[in-house]
Amino acid sequence: MKVYQELLEVRTAGRGLVDVTEAVQHVVVAAGVKTGLCTVFCRHTSASLVIQENADPSVRRDMQRWMDRIAPDGPGYEHSAEGPDDMPSHLRTVLTRTSEQIPIARSRLALGTWQAIYLWEHRTSPHVRELVVHIAGA
Repeated sequence: MKVYQELLEVRTAGRGLVDVTEAVQHVVVAAGVKTGLCTVFCRHTSASLVIQENADPSVRRDMQRWMDRIAPDGPGYEHSAEGPDDMPSHLRTVLTRTSEQIPIARSRLALGTWQAIYLWEHRTSPHVRELVVHIAGA
């Protein structure tokens, strides 16, 4: 069994979803694994990962509007050390995931036709986020 790990840096433009599928696929190729499992882990508490629709951008816009209603920015939170989007960003991460696991088949991520891996930036300002991509397989 091979084990391979790589750290990806993802630059965000502020709140929104960034497609990281291609970058993760490059790590799979570099690992040289034909069959196995890819784990992607987000090393942050105010950004998260989702596997979601990749064809119609209105899905991502609707998701963002829904999240804005569920965890709005503003006063009323005890934790506000980094501004009015600080605690809402942590709440948004609680509702999503910090890691995703994707099977690898024939040296490719075994995602469905309409699926992509997204880093979801929950802060309003740009950030550089780190993703640990861990590959295990043969």
